[in-house]
Amino acid sequence: MFHIYKGYELVDAYHKMRMGRRFHPSGAFKKTTQAIVVLIVTLFLWNMPSAWFGIEGLTVVQQRIIAIFAFATLMWILEVVSSWATSVAIIGLMLLFASDSGVKWMCDPDEVGSLLSYKSVMATFADPVIMLFIGGFILAIAATKTGLDAQLAKVLLKPFGNKSDNVLLGFILITGLFSMFVSNTATAAMMLTFLTPVFRQLPPEGKGRIAMALSIPVAANLGGMGTPIGTPPNTIALKYLNDPEGLNMQLGFGEWMMFMTPLVIILLFLGWYLLKTLFPFSQKTVELEIEGEMKKDKHTYIVIVTFFVTVALWLLDAVTGINSYTVALIPFVVFALTGVITKRDLEQINWSVIWMVAGGFALGYGLNASGLAANAVKSIPFGDFSPLLILLLSGLICYILSNFISNSATAALLMPILAVVCAAMGDKLEAIGGTPTVLIGVAIAASSAMVLPISTPPNALAYATNLVQQKDMSKIGLIMGIISMVLGYILLYFLGTLHVL
Repeated sequence: MFHIYKGYELVDAYHKMRMGRRFHPSGAFKKTTQAIVVLIVTLFLWNMPSAWFGIEGLTVVQQRIIAIFAFATLMWILEVVSSWATSVAIIGLMLLFASDSGVKWMCDPDEVGSLLSYKSVMATFADPVIMLFIGGFILAIAATKTGLDAQLAKVLLKPFGNKSDNVLLGFILITGLFSMFVSNTATAAMMLTFLTPVFRQLPPEGKGRIAMALSIPVAANLGGMGTPIGTPPNTIALKYLNDPEGLNMQLGFGEWMMFMTPLVIILLFLGWYLLKTLFPFSQKTVELEIEGEMKKDKHTYIVIVTFFVTVALWLLDAVTGINSYTVALIPFVVFALTGVITKRDLEQINWSVIWMVAGGFALGYGLNASGLAANAVKSIPFGDFSPLLILLLSGLICYILSNFISNSATAALLMPILAVVCAAMGDKLEAIGGTPTVLIGVAIAASSAMVLPISTPPNALAYATNLVQQKDMSKIGLIMGIISMVLGYILLYFLGTLHVL
């Protein structure tokens, strides 16, 4: 996807490194062993007596959904294969063994219980949230293709002058801003490329290089919280919050930005203060040299106008009545009709992320449509659980998992479970601000996980510059992660108790 972005070589090196580790001969035995363990656990859950689960009225289809869920959990955590490949397998297993278009002798509704609709399973790939993703990708591709991103970086960084601390602040704020609308991987690659001449100016013995290099992943990870399209966990949370058959909160793009963008701005300034304090500059001034020019043709002006119109419509969705999912298709339509985007450009859409998210949605659909969620609610006394315990555990589990596996996979696993738990707890959650506190809290926890080079692609890209040691990344990542989660949960609690959400 990323070959049109500045800094593509960094992204390419990152993916080659991950592929090399995954398929290195020394790791083949480990992966094979893990795959066998996953297979054994899945088959055991698939075939064990239903009474063992302790869920009253459990059907064969529901038991298969449990087994598929366990398969997804283990495959995503162990990373036996790519996350998107696991999602494809989830959808395939559901279609073959739990749907009304499954294997005939294994999908007799009289014997196995109510089946899933194969059309609904397949429709998870065309969920409105997926359209939101595609719209975001299209905007990012068009901005990069016309050079608008580089021009914006030049214009936005100019006011920060050449004082080292101010330049650091500029890179943090601009990276955070870009990450609200563009893939954080692409943003990090582009901004690290812009930093290359700055690195050459700073003395090797100083800590300023470390501050600059770490500013990009910190800002990219935090900036994604600001909009529903900033990072996949946000969009996944929005799906469950707005589900017409679930919470049906009708939380809009503008509403999300209204309470999350101020949080992001505060966190970015805190990140700046910590970076310049922990890794002070020995050289007080640096000169910025950003290469790349914006094309001056009709396509560029079309992109500029469409970009601002789209963002305005997203922010004013409550006024116009056009939801964010529909708005996301407007740039796609405009760019397709005007030739800004070609069929070649469509190949640059990050389809792996879309498949990853679709697999998570399929899991959620399976839990609800099979009746498993309803049965679990009746059999497990969720109403007796402590709201505070649910809040703390969900955030902590998400934070820990997201430091080691894809935050999209973590959110895809946790959101459907938490949606069921929160629904079962009813009004009891009002003490902590309601269901949105839990679900959006998980999204915040996912973006706050940035301790290790493997935690997020921006972390890996910064680490690949060889200017950052793991201990430095872990130090700032842990501090900012804790601050982000504490401030985020406090904000959500107050918004919930004031019934703003």
